[in-house]
Amino acid sequence: MKVVLGVSGGIAAYKACELLRLFTESGHEVRVVPTREALKFVGAPTWAALSGNPVSAEVWDDVHEVPHVRIGKGADLVVVAPATADVLARAAHGLAGDLLTNTLLTATCPVVFAPAMHTEMWQHPATQANVTTLRERGAVVIDPAVGRLTGADTGPGRLPDPAEIFQVCLRVLRGSPRDLAGRKVVVSAGGTREAIDPVRYIGNRSSGLQGYALARTAVARGAEVTLVAANVALPDPAGAKVVRVESTAELREAVLEASAYADAVVMAAAVADFRPATRHDSKIKKTDGEPEPIRLTKNPDILAELGERRRRASAAERGPEVIVGFAAETDDVLANGQAKLARKGCDLLVVNQVGEGLAFGTPDNAATVLVAGGDAVEVPFGPKEDLADTVWDLVATRLA
Repeated sequence: MKVVLGVSGGIAAYKACELLRLFTESGHEVRVVPTREALKFVGAPTWAALSGNPVSAEVWDDVHEVPHVRIGKGADLVVVAPATADVLARAAHGLAGDLLTNTLLTATCPVVFAPAMHTEMWQHPATQANVTTLRERGAVVIDPAVGRLTGADTGPGRLPDPAEIFQVCLRVLRGSPRDLAGRKVVVSAGGTREAIDPVRYIGNRSSGLQGYALARTAVARGAEVTLVAANVALPDPAGAKVVRVESTAELREAVLEASAYADAVVMAAAVADFRPATRHDSKIKKTDGEPEPIRLTKNPDILAELGERRRRASAAERGPEVIVGFAAETDDVLANGQAKLARKGCDLLVVNQVGEGLAFGTPDNAATVLVAGGDAVEVPFGPKEDLADTVWDLVATRLA
């Protein structure tokens, strides 16, 4: 497919070289369209060598080929990374002072913006208004990451990891609908750990891959995503607000807080059912004889609590309209799933079989999505992104 990579004049322009490499190595034809300011950070020869295509910031170069119209009309995707506050403002107001803004005006394909700027610039009402305008027109504007900026500054405004921007772009290229635009969703991912002592814990095998696939897909479909990640060693999905937790108690607190104003909650995390009744303050020493048994106590049932809170909410209170649970089973998968769906009070329950080489820690998954009311949707074995799309298809239908 043909991708236009717009690069604007921010210090993060050098990171776009990595994004360009990811596109070209995956077989896409890329035309880089920098702004004049971007060429002060990375020169035209670099972009031309990496893309194999000519590079210009001006509408006056090769006028006989009408590049200010042809480039945008012939693209399957336009992605601007980094997108400065200036470019966002010019795009929102339809200005066309260079080749990039002309390309944005003539593009009929999906457009993705990956902003990068100082925190004060990102949070300024003018920038936020421009972002809202672009999103209302159908563009995907990825929220910037939180981290180190130019100099000693830290905060929201950092360009997301290029590999994560690439993942969002792939989902947009797949034709992800914008049916979650304006919606707030919460996704939990990973596996909780319950401390035995300062060194040891009770945990599970969940890697967080499915939850992260759900978060990335929701971003590509236009949602404002809060990802509650329990002990996950994965890069933050571009555009998602990530809240890191360790225990079930911490995950419960984060999910309940985030879900108070969410339209949908997807509980993909593997939450520990039990925790040690007593947590030792110092490491348990190995002694002669058998160790003392560890007495367990039940953890809160977060999924059931979400359903119960929604059931008891008054008309004035707002809670998630759609609640999705996950059930990892080893035996009697569907029977256990049906019982759990009835017990938890959720709208959808994703049931999958787990075990050695199944679901946990693998890039692929297969599942049955049980729908309150009796329907079931089979998702054949395939990439976890496919299951994520099925889940959001069902969520979007219920939200609509």
